[in-house]
Amino acid sequence: MAGSAALELKSVGKRFGDTDVLSDIDLAVESGEIICLVGRSGCGKSTLLRIVAGVETPDHGSVCLNGSVVAGSAVFVEPEKRNIGFVFQDYALFPHLTVEQNVLFGLRSLPKAEARRRAGEMIEHVHLQDLAKRYPHTLSGGEQQRVALARALAPQPGLLLMDEPFSNLDRGLRDNVREETLGLLRQLGTTAIMVTHDPEEALSAGDRVVLMQRGRIVQSGTGYEIHDNPKTRYAADFFCAFNKIEGRVRQGRVETPLGPLGDASDLPDGAAAVAYVRPNAISIIEDDAAREGIAGEIASRVFLGEIEQLGIAVPGLPADLRVRTMQRTPAKTKTVRFGIDPKGVLIFT
Repeated sequence: MAGSAALELKSVGKRFGDTDVLSDIDLAVESGEIICLVGRSGCGKSTLLRIVAGVETPDHGSVCLNGSVVAGSAVFVEPEKRNIGFVFQDYALFPHLTVEQNVLFGLRSLPKAEARRRAGEMIEHVHLQDLAKRYPHTLSGGEQQRVALARALAPQPGLLLMDEPFSNLDRGLRDNVREETLGLLRQLGTTAIMVTHDPEEALSAGDRVVLMQRGRIVQSGTGYEIHDNPKTRYAADFFCAFNKIEGRVRQGRVETPLGPLGDASDLPDGAAAVAYVRPNAISIIEDDAAREGIAGEIASRVFLGEIEQLGIAVPGLPADLRVRTMQRTPAKTKTVRFGIDPKGVLIFT
């Protein structure tokens, strides 16, 4: 990745008072790559974005853009000289300027004709050409977000930073605007970092997901990699509401009230362990093979449209099992038997 990195952070740290907000952050972002920076509130993701933008300075470590140090020991390049675009959570549009004038704002250094041409192109890219003379307060939330994106992209930044850019939109609109935004970024080949607290958004939006915890990067990978193979309990819990079943290792499996689960071959016999079982790895057995399954009582059910969520009480378990299934169990059904897909079980100590 060295040679092609649009952004490289080396051992970046930041402290506010007695609190380490960021600790030894190492991250490289390739040209044209879209990164989703995700984690719980207070994990340091927005502070990291502000350091990249130049709004905050790192206490140690360095920030490099396209191979040039912009923040580090005795070096600091002002934000306006970093060629970085920024989309804020509240869009930060100028209320007294029209759509076109908002987009033109970042192009003041260009000749007027060139600025108007580029602004017009960006407004067309976000499908707002019919609204170019309108003011922000007359636009919907999705339209305002697209204006903010056009304004950030018009100067052709080397890097685009987006801080919770879709969080103020209703769910249906949020999904559509996000897809449109990501499509445009990929069309233009824009390098981007998007901060979000939404696990589903992170998994679906970025080429790579970077998960943070208490100021550190704890895992990085594609959405599939980080979802299917979380390295820690924190990572597992962040991306899925697992059923957690305690037990002890015996002959490479974890003995639980549901029987032996998972692959614990790297743990010694007798070791305490927890089997993490995905809700969608549990399936209701409906045919004659049901006698082979695990017995339980349906304690609750919630219809969620395409899927049904069941709570199943099993003797020996302190909490009901959460099951998410596309199967429809008859309303009168109380007792069920179920099986567990081994691929949906992870083992942690």
